Amino acid sequence: MSGDGRAYGFGPGMIRRRVVVRAKDVVFLKGVLEASSGLAAVHALSGGDLTILAHASRAQELDEVLASLAIEVPFLSGPTEIDP
Repeated sequence: MSGDGRAYGFGPGMIRRRVVVRAKDVVFLKGVLEASSGLAAVHALSGGDLTILAHASRAQELDEVLASLAIEVPFLSGPTEIDP
């Protein structure tokens, strides 16, 4: 099974972002994103290496939330856009 989100509903009309955080921050980040009116789904590739999936219509909102979260949670990498 692929860890890049393809097995979890990634397809037309969806966007992906990659973020790397400390393993201890994964649950917090996932909780915030998934509780934000279903803004995004989060899938762990390994440890804190995450693929975040959202509908393209919510791309700007997702990017704004990730920018805010980066202030609270030390991102080790990202967020970066993953090409479809």
